[in-house]
Formats: sequence, C-alpha cells, structure tokens
Amino acid sequence: MGNATTDKLVLIPNYDALLKEHNQLVEKKNEPVANGNGVYTRYKNPVITPAHTPLTWRYDLNSATNPFGMERIGINAAFNAGAIKWNGKYIMCVRVEGVDRKSFFAIAESPNGVDNFKFWDKPCVIPQLEDHDTNVYDMRLTLHEDGWIYGIFCTERKDPNAPAGDTSSAVANAGIVRTKDLVNFERLPDLVSNTGQQRNVVIHPEFVNGKYALYTRPQDGFIDVGNGGGIGLGYVDNMENPVVKDEEIIFGKVYHTIYELKNGQGPAPIKTSKGWLHLAHGVRNTAAGLRYTLYMFMTDLNDITKVTHTPAGYFMAPENEERVGDVSNVLFTNGWIADEDGTVYVYYASSDTRMHVAVSSIDKLVDYVINTPEDTFTSAGSVNTIIKLVDSNSKFL
Repeated sequence: MGNATTDKLVLIPNYDALLKEHNQLVEKKNEPVANGNGVYTRYKNPVITPAHTPLTWRYDLNSATNPFGMERIGINAAFNAGAIKWNGKYIMCVRVEGVDRKSFFAIAESPNGVDNFKFWDKPCVIPQLEDHDTNVYDMRLTLHEDGWIYGIFCTERKDPNAPAGDTSSAVANAGIVRTKDLVNFERLPDLVSNTGQQRNVVIHPEFVNGKYALYTRPQDGFIDVGNGGGIGLGYVDNMENPVVKDEEIIFGKVYHTIYELKNGQGPAPIKTSKGWLHLAHGVRNTAAGLRYTLYMFMTDLNDITKVTHTPAGYFMAPENEERVGDVSNVLFTNGWIADEDGTVYVYYASSDTRMHVAVSSIDKLVDYVINTPEDTFTSAGSVNTIIKLVDSNSKFL
C-alpha cells in the first residue's frame, strides 16, 4: 500500500514584493495640503486607488496555476464611495470597477478618516431581483431614524426597447438595500417613480411627517436629462414598497452656471442648528466635454423643500492630477462624514478613477454656505458683488 502524497502549496514567486508594495501604499501617512481657501483642507494623497484593492482579489497566489505571478483579475478604478461612521471606524462603500467594466461595491475602513483605508476581505454581495442588475454603482449610505442603514445605488440594465443591434442604450433606476452590519444586505424593490429614469437618489436621514423623504434626480434618458433634471424631492410611505409620491424639483438647472446641464444630490444632508447642509454635483458642457464640480446649499431645518442659502459657483473643482483619469475633468461625491466633534470628512472621487478626502467642520461649512454671496446670474452682477466687497474692505486698509 503506497504512501499518499500531496503537492506542497507554493506561493507565486513575486508575492513578497507585491505584498510589500501593497502594504507601503495602504499604510502611507497622508498629509494636509497647505495654502487652502479656509473652507476645507485637501489631503495630498488619494485615500483609495485601484491598487488599494486586496492582492487576493487580483492574483491567483498558487504558483502551480499561476507560475508567472500574473494579475488574473484587473481593477480599473475605485471611486464614487458612500461613507458612514460605524463602530468607531470611517467606512467607505467604494464603487470598484474591474477591467471588464463591471462595477461592484466593497467596504474599506480607516481608523482616522484620512489614510490607512483597508478593504474588507471580500466585496459586498448584493442580492438580485428577478430582473437582474447588469451593473451597479454610486451607493449612498444613510443611517436612518428607523434604525436601518440604507444603501441606495444606481442599477443599470439594457434598454429592452432598444433597436436591434443597439448594444449601448440602457435604463437606470435606484436600487435599494438595507443592512444592520454592512455585511448582510437585504434587497428591497427598486424605486418606482413616474418621472422617467432615476439616478443620484438619496434617502433623508429623518422621517418627514411620518414618511421617508428621498432626494431624486429624474431624467428622460440614461445620459440625457432632457426636460427632467435637477434635485427632486419625493416621499415614500414604506421602503418595502418604495413608490415615490409628490416628487418635485427643489433645486433646478440654471443657464450659464456650474449646474446648467444637470445636477444631483451627493450624500444625505447634514443637520445643523442653522439648517440642513447639502453637498451636490453640477455639470456644464465645455469644448473639452462635460465638467463636473461640487457645490453646496442649505435647506430649512423644518421645511426641507425650502432652499435658504446658495453660495455662488462651485465648492470644489478638479485640480492638478485630479483632472486626469478615466473620465477627465470630473469631481463627484456621494459620501461625507460629520464627526462628533464637528469635523467633516468630504470623500470625493476624481475623474472616475480614485478617491480623495478634504477636511472641514460644521462651523466652517455653515459659515461658507450662509455668508458667501449668491449668484446674480450675470457678469455685471458679479462685478457689483466684488465692488461691494472691495468697498466694505476699504475701511480696514
């Protein structure tokens, strides 16, 4: 009777070098960038990149089946992350996109919010409806008053009415999950709306007159806003039957502004003593293509349909290396965290490629939103606004 033998498992030859390089990237200390604008402080390094994804997602570590140590599953981008403070950790639900163009969600956590973001062992498993998602992306995480963490994301499917041979037309809607632990996700039905396709849907963290309030962004088609667009607000009686009612636009598009083409809510708003702070994205068209920037506004504490303050122009725009990536000249956000001490961590993606952080505070953001001049919508008005400030400053010089 012969002795049973088993092949010894041997790691790929370049594993130690790969692991060292990966750990150096993930554990690299981040530093604030000097000479900001006084509203927020950018940090020097991206907080999440495709290279932050675990080696076990990308490499077959068995030298018998991967003798050359090749990357088997490529990651193209890691961006557009929802965010939440959970169990003392700063959590991002990252949109990870493979080289196959399919996006999925994965949780990364940091002890301090500005560096050392490490992905959990495995990506999120999102249950499928009967009509399966083709692609999912841009999840907003919100801890609601009802005790659930809701994740609302864009679900994309091929347009069933597309002509034969058209392999690019798609239909977008809001997919909904809820969880108590960010591991086990319960899939709820997709949002039902009578205002066209939906993207950038976000749940308000508190009940409004006993109903769930949802910020929406209706549009006529997958890309084209058409007659739709703007940040909408509607109400749902029960998230297990999410039919949005009484949907109206509370912040529309305006000619010759940073949000003249389309705009949408970023993360859920932050409650302050002065009102609800909102962070959104605005899009305009240029000779070089679409330009995405971030802007802020405030709604009334007791009437969230009422916009009370709107600073002119953008809050943040792509700078330097942020301008270059898979889809260049883009900043996008769907996650921020307000800490117990009033610190605010704004997580934003640049050019559909990587994640960054900028740090501010509730007090600074409220001051910025309330006291920054509003847009006059004309060049002459902008000049008058500057002259008014110059005249006011003259008494100090």
